[in-house]
Amino acid sequence: MEEKEMSFLGHIGALRGHLIRSVIAIIICAIFIGYNINFIMDHIFFGPTRNNFPTFRIVNRLSRAIIGSDSIHLPGEFPVRVQKLYQQFNVMMAVSLFGGMVLSFPYLIWELWRFISPALHPKERKNSVFLINFVWILFITGVLCGYFMILPFAINFGVIFKISDIIVPLYDLSDYTSLFLQVVLGMGVIFLFPVLVYFLTHLKVLTPEFMKKYRRHAIVLIMGVAAIITPADVLSMMAAALPLLLLYEFSIVMCKITVRRMNRRSKTTDIVISK
Repeated sequence: MEEKEMSFLGHIGALRGHLIRSVIAIIICAIFIGYNINFIMDHIFFGPTRNNFPTFRIVNRLSRAIIGSDSIHLPGEFPVRVQKLYQQFNVMMAVSLFGGMVLSFPYLIWELWRFISPALHPKERKNSVFLINFVWILFITGVLCGYFMILPFAINFGVIFKISDIIVPLYDLSDYTSLFLQVVLGMGVIFLFPVLVYFLTHLKVLTPEFMKKYRRHAIVLIMGVAAIITPADVLSMMAAALPLLLLYEFSIVMCKITVRRMNRRSKTTDIVISK
């Protein structure tokens, strides 16, 4: 009993060390973002509000090739108002913290792997290296997808939609920040869906047949999730739903591969036991 208690306390001590290093990594990255906050706000944070944003340039280039004119044209200015005394400071802290989490995410996943790897067998440890890298690659891909594919169209709809020429647009800084984090961070988290499928498959909760059978239900759910992540316009919702649908199909393929490997491993174990 005493050895088990020491072992448990040892795990708690190790976990505390990994958590402390992870928090320090987030703080260091957040300080880096905060130190360069002017450049980041001007070129990255407000980048999707300008006509020279890469997504708008690509769409307009295709539009000129097809219909001979640009299909997206934002006003020259994106007027942002500040109504509260500490609003800019709060936004700076939110952007710094979010940026720090994104920059340090690969390291956070590495710290997670360092914590769980001692409990794994050598073969499991080798396979887990691929899974750990897969996690942070999926998250970063989701963040980039939200930033380049969804956020520009959401902003474009919000800017061009007018119910009266008398109304002068003045956009609130906190509202824009909420939209930015909702879309970008939301897509990063949702892109981790294949990882959830992987673990549920290992637990024999999900099968490829189950995912194929309920594909229509999944499509409805995906459209609902896309509507939650994005604003009310259909274009940005479809831009969010498309990669999520592809992600679901990819998850089915990954589920098949995982089941095949589990069956192969089970057969190998049965042969060894029979010998």
